[in-house]
Amino acid sequence: MVCGRALFLLFLSVAMAQAVAVPASVTVSNHSRSTACAEEDNVSLHLQAPGITRLRVEALPPPYLDQIERDITAPDFSGCHFDGRTHPTDPVYRFREGRVVLHDGPRWRIVGLTLPTFWRPQRVPVRIGQRTVRGIHLLQVFAKTRGTAPPREVLVLYPADGYWRIKPVPAPRLGDGVYGSSFLLGPVVDEGRPVVNIASIRIATQPLVLHLRFADGGQARVAVEEASPARTALDVSFSPAVDGAAPFATLRSMHVAPDNADVSEITWRQEADTALQTKPLDAVRRIEATDVRFGRSVPSRHNSSAPDIRFHDFEAAGR
Repeated sequence: MVCGRALFLLFLSVAMAQAVAVPASVTVSNHSRSTACAEEDNVSLHLQAPGITRLRVEALPPPYLDQIERDITAPDFSGCHFDGRTHPTDPVYRFREGRVVLHDGPRWRIVGLTLPTFWRPQRVPVRIGQRTVRGIHLLQVFAKTRGTAPPREVLVLYPADGYWRIKPVPAPRLGDGVYGSSFLLGPVVDEGRPVVNIASIRIATQPLVLHLRFADGGQARVAVEEASPARTALDVSFSPAVDGAAPFATLRSMHVAPDNADVSEITWRQEADTALQTKPLDAVRRIEATDVRFGRSVPSRHNSSAPDIRFHDFEAAGR
């Protein structure tokens, strides 16, 4: 009888949780600016809505990937006022350079890098198991596949400013592949550029989940649900629900021209039962979307294999 009652209460709690989570749409606003520099993040696309509790983020191969014979990954500073070193407008903080392997299991390898310089002074604690490390600027996640193929990097996170980059497991002919657009998850604020202030990170490895605590007291759970040649997918949940006063996610990218961009167009669905729409990046100012993909349909001479980034499956707390 006790077991039956416990089972009933479990089903009831699950049903209540499902009842208060409802599909949601979000406002996507374009705050991009023009640039001639192919190494500058001039694209900013904010996602905003009140009450968001969950979403999925995916990195997907660009639709033209099978058409390209080789990847073009070399940096292009021809239109820039800097040459790849520290950006002239950034502050510079110096650190003792280092590398630490935080986890090396059958499915994932997780590495933390401390860079010699970084533009922010934050030393965010990263905990995995019983170990806590401070001062990691770049958290790398490598996926391991069956056979003799080396682990391939599929995710990076910069704890000090909250930037994420993800990509599918690259095809063997593309080597390590390349990242393109980056994004922020959490309460986005402007501190010279959009950032998310992370207070601490805790990593669980079975399954792989990153638990973030934000400086404002909120939290996010980011689960790596898939890392394959088809996609790398993150399931993201916020606690408490976002209040809508600030973006809960921002895509940052580069666009000079349709054939020289990490994102050149936006594809979205306004409602779950409506058709997809696609427009050039500079033709979109503000849209409502239940599903939005930032990508390219024209092969780019910049980071040719870099993935499209899709945000969808938004849920909000029911009212």
